[in-house]
Amino acid sequence: METTTENNTKPLFCVECNDQEASIFCEQCDEDFCEVCHAMLHRTGSRRLHTAKKLTVHHRVDQSDSSHDVVNVNTNTKEEDINMKQALMEMDGTVINSSGPTFGDYMTNRSKNIPLRLDLEERQLLKLLDAALNVSEYTDKVDIISYSNKSKRIVGQIRDLCAIISGLFVAGNYKQGVDYFAKNNLRENEALFQRIFEVGRRHKIMNPEKMRSTYGKLMYMLMDSVIPEVAEYLGFSCVVPIKTVYDFLKSRDCIDLLHDDNIALATREIAPEFKTREQVDGEVQRKQHAIRTLCEKYANEKISKEDIERCILSISDNNAFLKANRDPCDRMLKYLSKYFNPTKHDDGYSLAISAGRHGHRLTHSHSTQYAYVHQSLSLWREIMHEMFMLWKMADEDLLSHTSYRLTNTGQGLNRIQPCPHVSKAMHKILNRAQKKCGSWVGSSVVHLGDKNVPNAFMFIDKYNQVARILTPIVSTLDKLGSLDDPKVIEYVQKEYGGIEQCRKDILYDFFRHGFDGSGADNYFDAGSWCSNIEKKKFFPIFLMTGFIGFDGSEW
Repeated sequence: METTTENNTKPLFCVECNDQEASIFCEQCDEDFCEVCHAMLHRTGSRRLHTAKKLTVHHRVDQSDSSHDVVNVNTNTKEEDINMKQALMEMDGTVINSSGPTFGDYMTNRSKNIPLRLDLEERQLLKLLDAALNVSEYTDKVDIISYSNKSKRIVGQIRDLCAIISGLFVAGNYKQGVDYFAKNNLRENEALFQRIFEVGRRHKIMNPEKMRSTYGKLMYMLMDSVIPEVAEYLGFSCVVPIKTVYDFLKSRDCIDLLHDDNIALATREIAPEFKTREQVDGEVQRKQHAIRTLCEKYANEKISKEDIERCILSISDNNAFLKANRDPCDRMLKYLSKYFNPTKHDDGYSLAISAGRHGHRLTHSHSTQYAYVHQSLSLWREIMHEMFMLWKMADEDLLSHTSYRLTNTGQGLNRIQPCPHVSKAMHKILNRAQKKCGSWVGSSVVHLGDKNVPNAFMFIDKYNQVARILTPIVSTLDKLGSLDDPKVIEYVQKEYGGIEQCRKDILYDFFRHGFDGSGADNYFDAGSWCSNIEKKKFFPIFLMTGFIGFDGSEW
């Protein structure tokens, strides 16, 4: 009887991915799919006309059998449109009204992926870790082809790093350091090392521009530390979950803070664009008042005002991240739609490209290239919006017990490791971007755990370049409209035909040469365009508007 019940309640999985539970049945294909795979396979061609049935499974606890009802739906009905909008609200964060019934749930879900801001003590630990990683040669000693025992090499390097951290800790605080390291036993200080390594991971997520030369060493070292043989040699674990705002508030029974009406005002990012100094000051004062109100309202013996403010500022940091990384994608999409038309083009401004000419690797008509640029920017925008979630999943994939293999990918030896969590999330994000764009140009394959993107660390590093590429371009385009020097304006008018014409020339060049496949060897479409910026006719305009480079350093 128990066996019958187990078989009847066993979920039906998607025939395409064999990973997600099937939720849609296609009548013409006569197969069951999950929502993501169904949308991907039935997006274009004759399959687009297929009719589908939505599978709704009802499990009964008090009976030995289970039944499921099949509800006929059409893929273009109003009901599906409503469901899609609800899904977009949940995943895309389009709910912005604090009085809305779903805003508290949205904030709660969002806070599960937002790292907690470092306190003063943790900042001191971060300095120790960064200094130790700077002098460590971990990857140079481990990721090599050698006949010596790799596990012993890994253990030796981890112990060396811990010894450096221990020495720096004692040098910085002798009294506390003696208490920790008097017995010279790393195992007894497991909690301290776990905390130090967690602080580094948390800090990097909140500040992608920091630890650029040391974060890879840290993650690869922690990746090796979870190997069973290495963990047995070490005698202690180096990894603990990243502290998030949600976990911190939940441990102190203060989740109601995220459902308060003032949380939207207290965590908003104040944009100074097109505002007077008085308007900005007024918004700052209202935000500070909202923070003080929340701190006084929810402070108790379990959580202090300082801790509440720390959580609020952590969420505010996330909004600042979105403004700096997601908003350039939105701005570039607006420029694309303003200066170019998807169906027709002005004389001399066709986006059409041909493989083999001017370094292009793709052949697109004007309308196809427009759609390709639009879908690329839209996908980048969706990825940037969910970057904290993707980074947390990448952290889980890297530090899982899944083994990796050291392989020459054509760009040196790299660790190739499967990324199941990131892959699942990326397929959902891709599906959402495809629905928004309507049509899709080219392949929709997500490269993860292969020679193109070897592991989750490389994936995160790849999309961290989006803001570094788009922000300087958007900044130049925006500042062109605020030029007030008569001589500069005269120069722009003489050389480029005016500000609007200059903007269009910059966008025309970027949309044609930045999205032609010529930078694919650098893991990124627009890489080669950025490296040739100084050869462009409009490069002086970049310099006059404050451009210092795509990497944040002086040109």
